[in-house]
Amino acid sequence: MDTSKKSEPPLSVEMVQQRANPDRSPSASIYVPEQGGYKEKFVNAVEDKYKCEKCHLILCNPKQTECGHRFCETCMNALLRSSSPKCTACQESIVKDKMHLRTDCQFEELPCPRADCKEKILRKDLPDHVEKTCKYRETTCKYCKSQVPMIMLQGTNQQIKAHEASSAVQHVNLLKEWSNALENKVALLQNESLEKNKSIQTLHNQICSFEIEIERQKEMLRNNESKILHLQRVIDSQAEKLKELDKEIRPFRQNWEEADSMKSSVESLQNRVTELESVDKSAGQGARNTSLLETQLSRHDQMLSVHDIRLADMDLRFQVLETASYNGVLIWKIRDYKRRKQEAVMGKTLSLYSQPFYTGYFGYKMCARVYLNGDGMGKGTHLSLFFVIMRGEYDALLPWPFKQKVTLMLMDQGPSRRHLGDAFKPDPNSSSFKKPTGEMNIASGCPVFVAQTVLENGTYIKDDTIFIKVIVDTSDLPDP
Repeated sequence: MDTSKKSEPPLSVEMVQQRANPDRSPSASIYVPEQGGYKEKFVNAVEDKYKCEKCHLILCNPKQTECGHRFCETCMNALLRSSSPKCTACQESIVKDKMHLRTDCQFEELPCPRADCKEKILRKDLPDHVEKTCKYRETTCKYCKSQVPMIMLQGTNQQIKAHEASSAVQHVNLLKEWSNALENKVALLQNESLEKNKSIQTLHNQICSFEIEIERQKEMLRNNESKILHLQRVIDSQAEKLKELDKEIRPFRQNWEEADSMKSSVESLQNRVTELESVDKSAGQGARNTSLLETQLSRHDQMLSVHDIRLADMDLRFQVLETASYNGVLIWKIRDYKRRKQEAVMGKTLSLYSQPFYTGYFGYKMCARVYLNGDGMGKGTHLSLFFVIMRGEYDALLPWPFKQKVTLMLMDQGPSRRHLGDAFKPDPNSSSFKKPTGEMNIASGCPVFVAQTVLENGTYIKDDTIFIKVIVDTSDLPDP
């Protein structure tokens, strides 16, 4: 047997780990594999002598044979279970009774792994010594919180008194430094607190403004939703009105087509009359043909007159619909002022009515009435302007009597825009503002609204046209 292999003492697992990784604490817990050696990677390269001859891994609980080769405990047990166990390195027989190694002896004296500690301890007491009784084990200083050897904290009373006497100035300086550090920290914390308070106040103000804005947006949203619903109702109402108008217009379209056809027939008859008149026939035959044609022409002219009247009526209805206002404001354009004024002077047309206007889609129906040559006290000298309540489709849903403020205005068409106006609040006892029982109530307004000399010599007439504006205050009207 080669005894040179035994010249180096066997190594424990702790010593193998310590050599492979010198920084590892001996007291740290070690993972023991179930079979074979350690498979972990070490910081430094591991020599072959620390590897098992069977599994070739780092030795775990190493066993050494008489031939000097080392095996993991589990690898050795596996070899010993065979009928004739042999060393896998040199094929020498292994005797189980001769396997006791120094690595197994719990009464072997070993030095403390800490370099400053010179004590020797039995193997079985080494873990307890390292963790609990070694004077050089590290602990935490309760003042500086750093790791220091235990022996540095264990001073005698005489040493402590001597240190306090000799280092009083240093201690005061340390206390002063500690106090200054605390003051700096307090000042820093105060500054941080002030900054945070400012930030909190700023955030609070922003949150308050956001809350106000959110409430405003919510209110706008509610108003918009209400308006949308209102508009939807109006659209539905207008759609129904359009359907009704389409039904009314349909026969007039047919009449227009018939009128065009009649015009073509008249033109054809006229051509025939011209031809007949140019033909030299007997007087009797010509007279009969001429009489027949004249009768047909007369009948066609009557039909054309009826269609013209219908078309004029439809045109007026379309104009009323196009100029209808639903916000309580009427702008009335009166063309051919001189002609209409002359007709009023001659007594042909004393007054004119404007197109209807409304305080809302479901509101009061109203119009204006004007006497270009005046009425009552203003007859012959003034333009008289009146406000009229008309019977509407939604009167049953509206409050009566009518109480809204009314402003009457003649608009200046010059650059100065010096409009003439007058306003009044309705008399609740007047029949003019009761719920209408007929098509319209009695007009109420200003008989001497504007003198004719002021009207005709200023800039209120342009291109023989005047503009009259009526404003009804709808701000306090409830929804029907």
